[in-house]
Amino acid sequence: MADIRKSDGAMYPPLESDLLRIFAAVAQAGNVTHAADRLGRTQSAISMQVRKLEDSIGAKLFERGPRGVGLTMEGQRLLPYAKRIVGLVDETTAAMRTLPLDGPVRVGIPEEYNQTVLPNALAGFAEAHPGAEVTVFCGYTAQQMEALEADELDLAVIFEWDGGISGELLAIDPTVWVASVAHNLHLERPVPVAFYRRSVWCREFAQRSLERHAIPYRVAYTSDTSSGLRSAVASGLAIAPLARSNIPPGARELTLADGFPVVDSSRVVLKRNPRRGGPAIDGMADLIRKSFGPLTAGLDQAFG
Repeated sequence: MADIRKSDGAMYPPLESDLLRIFAAVAQAGNVTHAADRLGRTQSAISMQVRKLEDSIGAKLFERGPRGVGLTMEGQRLLPYAKRIVGLVDETTAAMRTLPLDGPVRVGIPEEYNQTVLPNALAGFAEAHPGAEVTVFCGYTAQQMEALEADELDLAVIFEWDGGISGELLAIDPTVWVASVAHNLHLERPVPVAFYRRSVWCREFAQRSLERHAIPYRVAYTSDTSSGLRSAVASGLAIAPLARSNIPPGARELTLADGFPVVDSSRVVLKRNPRRGGPAIDGMADLIRKSFGPLTAGLDQAFG
């Protein structure tokens, strides 16, 4: 870090990242003793380092009290910068200590997550490991299962809705009825719906959910892709069964208050090719797992 000039023209010494780490730890703990325990240092050593940082900055950072310490105004101003610097140092350290992965990795993903959960993660993996030859296949569950059986994929992110597929549970992403907020198609009878073409799932789940609730419907739109169903919703042509995480802008979930039930409680599953393995495949599996963190709702167990 470059030297900073004081108002009188003298120079402050550059700030040390270790001092900023200690400062951030004390600020978070609100107590020097607790921070020392977390950092594995003595209380006197931590106090001395805090004073050294205050001398470097030329300002008091903490107010001492009977129950601990609190940040001064200057301490509050420094804290977000300290956190950013410490985070960047940790990120850099982790990156430099991670061995680059190489070799082919063939990944299958559903179209539902092609523009949401996975693209940045897959691109980030390819950038971090240029020696890994990442190939992505976007397709629905039946296609991916066929590709796994044919040894054409190493990993596949698929939907499971009837307990018939074993694998690692990544998330629960229910399928719900979705409608445009600008139209009231869900009030029409028969209600116009968009379905996947030639889909066993549509017959067994989407259509059945309407029939069980005695909702008359007509098929107004068919498509082989979820993007087609999203387009039908967005344009006001029909309502459609979509994953809750895949509701497009300008649309909303139809709930029981609207008279529409949840279609299913689809499990998002990571399926591995048992004939293939290696560090690159393991690394990609870990990245996919982390990418679904916001959807997991605390579910990290495997099933099947």
